[in-house]
Amino acid sequence: MSRHTVRARPLVKGVAVGEALVCHGAFSFLGDVDMDSGAIIAKGHEHQGTSISGKVMICPETKGSSGGCIVLMALARQGKQPAAIVLEKPADPNIVEGAILTGVSMVCQPQESLTRLVRNGTRVEVNGTTGEVSWSEPAPASLGET
Repeated sequence: MSRHTVRARPLVKGVAVGEALVCHGAFSFLGDVDMDSGAIIAKGHEHQGTSISGKVMICPETKGSSGGCIVLMALARQGKQPAAIVLEKPADPNIVEGAILTGVSMVCQPQESLTRLVRNGTRVEVNGTTGEVSWSEPAPASLGET
């Protein structure tokens, strides 16, 4: 196994571990996710039908308004919030507020593009206190191995 760590700007303290949900486009908590189930409902979204519950969401950025904070709070009341949020661009203050209120670890502006480096489904650890995002990958198979 090969271990990788990328530093990012820490925003919301705490350590979270979960399966990566890598989104390649901007994500809106208000409109892209169902407040009751935690499933992505945006038509045509690459993860339509997938739950964000317990996932480490890795996105280029969030979009939308202050309603995203309310959606995070509604999800948290049901235990369906993401484990962590990682944004490649600076974070919207409303999403940061939602993450603080719900205890979702959050970082932004990593030193490398995590939407390119981390594969969907990879187990990822986010340290919102230090800003470190870490994951492991299996070593490539040697030639001749089957």
